[in-house]
Amino acid sequence: MNAYVADFAALDFSRRESRVETYIRQTTFDRPTLVIDVDHVEAQFHALKAGLGHARIHYAVKANPQREIIERLVELGSGFDAASRAEVELCLSLGARPENISFGNTVKKARDIEFAYHAGVTLFAADAEEELEKIAEFAPGAQIYIRLIVDASQADWPLSRKFGCGRDKTIELLDMARDLGLDPVGLSFHVGSQTKQAEMWIETLDQVATAWAAAKEAGHELSLLNIGGGFPAYYGEAIQRPTAYAARVMELIEQRFGHVAHVMAEPGRGLVAEAGAIAAEVLLVSKKSHNDLHRWVYLDIGKFSGLAETMDEAIRYQFLTPRDHEATGPCILAGPSCDSADVLYEKRPVELPLSLRSGDQIIIRNCGAYTSTYASVGFNGFPPLDVAVI
Repeated sequence: MNAYVADFAALDFSRRESRVETYIRQTTFDRPTLVIDVDHVEAQFHALKAGLGHARIHYAVKANPQREIIERLVELGSGFDAASRAEVELCLSLGARPENISFGNTVKKARDIEFAYHAGVTLFAADAEEELEKIAEFAPGAQIYIRLIVDASQADWPLSRKFGCGRDKTIELLDMARDLGLDPVGLSFHVGSQTKQAEMWIETLDQVATAWAAAKEAGHELSLLNIGGGFPAYYGEAIQRPTAYAARVMELIEQRFGHVAHVMAEPGRGLVAEAGAIAAEVLLVSKKSHNDLHRWVYLDIGKFSGLAETMDEAIRYQFLTPRDHEATGPCILAGPSCDSADVLYEKRPVELPLSLRSGDQIIIRNCGAYTSTYASVGFNGFPPLDVAVI
């Protein structure tokens, strides 16, 4: 049996309580709070690094820019993928070296490009002519990688269309970068967030490999392949262990590209999601009518206060309550705001204890990524998601 298949262990965390979950059970919170275990982030970093081999990790700061996370990753020698000037400044302020920061957003203000360049950042992403012109003017001689649009993502959260260029424009943009005095060193792509199995990368890698070969044939000595993120977290469905997953992705890359001198990986969710859980509270359990099939369970946290990834029910969070030993039944889960869009799960109702009632604590598992950064400042007057680090 293939070793990677054998290691496709159903990581069933349903009965394994994490440190953050224990902490939440033993603590009283007066508002929704994300609890983060930075030691878990470090363990996940080492696990991914072991599988990625010579590839370099550039943590996607947007997943969770908590200072303690950045500080720990700086200590571990991680690189960083920054989406904005604020993220560049954050990483620099916490000790990251500018040469270890990639300005990976393909849509940047000219003055932010200039700031990053003068701060020592030399690696920038682009996917359009005008972006190349801005970089050439405000970061002359900078290294550039061109982001490609990829199709047929099997990810839970595809990231196509908004970012990247069509493969028919790849060589044109590489040529333009060179003619503008920039250093076009490679290509990038994103397979899509929460790509649960390494084998799901195959079709995407085939597309990028075709563009890579064409660019080299056109005379571009590419040396950098930025494979983006996509490394999964556990949300109730079986996923590969991080080391085996990363090793299989690297094996697939080697088969299609040969040895690439510089491979960048940008895990965000895959590094921090399982390091965090949210302490929340049940506000109300009700039925809309006597013959309603499902209860409605309202929480003190919703789409606008940290759970934006429940949009279209793409990310299916897991829940723990003090009543999990009792009988369960389906319910529609909703947030606290006076906005009818603030419904978390309705198409696929959630199984929660039938005895659940107002005031019960509820733990939302594996919420370390894309929660605190999505929370509004105070929509409807509800406070932004608080954060505690253990």
